[in-house]
Amino acid sequence: MHLLLHLIVMLLAFISYEHEAVAQYVPPYTSIVVPVTKHTDAAKPLYSVRIMTAYVNMHFLHANFLIDIDAPFIWHDCILQWNIYPGSCPNNTLCTSPVSCEEYQCTDVRTTFSYENPSCPPVTNSSTLPGWGYCTCPVNVVDPVTVSCGQAMLNYDEFTVNTSNGRNVFTGLYGAYPNAACVNSSAFESFPMNVTGVMAFSSSPYALPAYLYQPLKKTLALCLPSNSFTPGVLFFGTGPYYLLPNSDVDVRSLLTYTPLLKHPDSFGYFIGVKSIVIKTKSIDIPENSSTKLSTLDPYTILRTDIYNRVIKAFSTATIGIPLARPVAPFGLCYWRLTFGLKFPVIDFGLDDGKKWTIYTANSMKQVTKDVACLAFVDGGVMTEHAIVVGTYQFEDNFMVFDLESSTFGFSSSLLKQQTSCSNFNFTLTDGN
Repeated sequence: MHLLLHLIVMLLAFISYEHEAVAQYVPPYTSIVVPVTKHTDAAKPLYSVRIMTAYVNMHFLHANFLIDIDAPFIWHDCILQWNIYPGSCPNNTLCTSPVSCEEYQCTDVRTTFSYENPSCPPVTNSSTLPGWGYCTCPVNVVDPVTVSCGQAMLNYDEFTVNTSNGRNVFTGLYGAYPNAACVNSSAFESFPMNVTGVMAFSSSPYALPAYLYQPLKKTLALCLPSNSFTPGVLFFGTGPYYLLPNSDVDVRSLLTYTPLLKHPDSFGYFIGVKSIVIKTKSIDIPENSSTKLSTLDPYTILRTDIYNRVIKAFSTATIGIPLARPVAPFGLCYWRLTFGLKFPVIDFGLDDGKKWTIYTANSMKQVTKDVACLAFVDGGVMTEHAIVVGTYQFEDNFMVFDLESSTFGFSSSLLKQQTSCSNFNFTLTDGN
C-alpha cells in the first residue's frame, strides 16, 4: 500500500512538473518574418511578400503575394479539389479544399466581407466540382492594378512562414490556416511578374492577421524597400525589431505613435491629419476629413482643394529652385541642377499633436536625370478620402500597426538613422 501511494505521489508530482514546464515555456520567437520585394514592372510600383504555400515532394512551394492593407480576404492562384491525396494535384500546383456554399463562411464573406466595387456582379451558387454534388462558394475580388472585378472560389488554405526574434530568422516555422479564395492564373496578367496573389493584412476577420494566434501579438510591422534589388521586411508580432548596422537599437525606440481610426465600409487603416505644414505655412485640413494609409497607391493623393494649397505653399518655399515642365502624374517639378538648394520637409500635423515628418527622400521623386517632382498627386474634387498616403511616402520608413491598442507607429525616414528597410538580416539560424 505504501509503495502504491508513493508511486501515485511521484506520478502526480511528475504531471505537476510537466504542467508547470509547459506553462513556463517561452518560445524563442516573438514574431513571424517575411521579405518584402518592390516590383516596378507593372503599371505602378507594388510590393509583395514571399510565403510558403504547400509542402509537395519533400519541399515547400513558394508564392509572391501583393501586400494589401485594405483587402477583406486573401486570394491567389490555386485549384480546388474536394479530395486532395498524394499525386492528385498537378506538379508545382497548389491545390486546396473548397468551402461549400452551405457553410457559414460562404454567406459571411459574401454578405459582410466581400469586395465592394460597382463592376462586381451578383454571385450565385451554380458552380460545382466534378464528382461531388456540393456547390462551391464564388466570391468577388477586385484587381488592384486594373480595378476590374473578377470571381474567385472560397477555400480552406494553409500558409507557412519563418519565425524570428526580431534580430534573426529562425529555421522554425509557423503555420496559418485561413479562408482564402482561388482564382485562375489568367487573373494575374496585370500583376508584376511572378506575383500570383493578394495577401490581405487589413482588419477584416478574413485577413491574415485574424489567423495568427499566440504567442504572436496582433502587431503588423512593415518596412517597404526603396529599390527592387534588396528586400524590405514585414513582421507580425510584438517585436523587438532590429536593422543593421544598428544591431543593438530596437527600431521601436525610434517610433512616434498616433491612434488608428476606423472608417465605415472599410477594413483599411486611417489616421487623423489636421494640417500639412511646409516651412512656416500651415494648411488646415477640414474637420471630418479622412486620411487613409495605402499599400497600393504609389504616391500620396490629395483632394483638389488641399492639393492646390500644398502646391502653392511648396512653390513659395522653393522660390529659388528653377521649375521644370510637369511630368505626369505630378503637377510640380524642378530642375535639379542646383544641388546646393534644399527642398523643405513636409509635416503632417496629427490630431493628437504629434507630427509625421516627410523628408526629401519621400517627398521628391526623381523622374529623369535632371528633373525631380513633388510626389503628391491631385485626386480630384470628389475623392472619398481627403488624403491617401501612398507607398512612396512609406519607403524606408518603419511602420507598426498595433491592432490590439489601435495605434500606428512611424519612424519617418530611416535614412536619417543611417539605416534603411533593406537592412534586416535574413540569414537563417537555429532558434533553439
